[in-house]
Amino acid sequence: MTISWIQAAMLGLFACLCSNSCMAGQAVGNYTIGRPLVGGLICGLILGDLQLGIACGVAMQLVYIALVTPGGTVSADVRAISYIGIPLAMVAIASQGLNPLGGSAANLAKSVGTLVGTVGTVLYYAVATMNLVWQSFGWKDVHNGKLNKLTAVNFGWPWISHAIFSFLPTMFLTYYGATAVTALRNALPMDGVAMKTLFTVGGMLPCVGIAILLRQIIGRTTDFIPFLVGFTLAASLGLNLVSVTVVSLLFAVIMYEVEMSKGGKQGNSTVPEGPNDDDEEDI
Repeated sequence: MTISWIQAAMLGLFACLCSNSCMAGQAVGNYTIGRPLVGGLICGLILGDLQLGIACGVAMQLVYIALVTPGGTVSADVRAISYIGIPLAMVAIASQGLNPLGGSAANLAKSVGTLVGTVGTVLYYAVATMNLVWQSFGWKDVHNGKLNKLTAVNFGWPWISHAIFSFLPTMFLTYYGATAVTALRNALPMDGVAMKTLFTVGGMLPCVGIAILLRQIIGRTTDFIPFLVGFTLAASLGLNLVSVTVVSLLFAVIMYEVEMSKGGKQGNSTVPEGPNDDDEEDI
């Protein structure tokens, strides 16, 4: 598999859209098309291998399933993972001849995505730093009473920042990176120490994402029970994701009804009983 200049440019364009406020702020951009799960679909369409793209996106999404960007703190840039890591992982998997749905392919994709996420963090802060220049233009317009020019600060000038630090790096890294990944095919044989290390590290990376998710949703010990239901059903019965989701939904509805019934009983028991006299309610 190779990546042409046109494909690399399209990947760079989506990398810009992920971080641009024109895409309904963070909702459509960063938290929708910027997620690896959606990015894998888009990369698969661009590179012409939909199955491999989705498989890489699912594998990387598991690692960053609970990753958020509070304020300006970014530990890994998922936009770079989606549109730099996934294309390079697709090239690596195709060049090694791995099964897209196999465990080795998923582990390799997770390892490549993690390496690229660190590079993307540098690009993220570069965009944020350059946007401060456009903010200074906005403050001057506010002091001069030119409020009609503030639209350019939010939807115009930032395109320059994204073009320099999102579009161009993504385009060059995917185009030349694909060539480098293909060249490493002979230097890193499948049975070598380097590839075995990548597979091992990639297999352990989902533990990080799951651990972050657990810290956010687990408040008491019993919360582990519904969380582990899906893993247990998949491992013991061999159910697919749709079946596990339906079963989990049933458990969620049952737990919701139980909690609501408890709340209703507690609410009724706390109502004090008193004389039913309408005259006493008049103030």
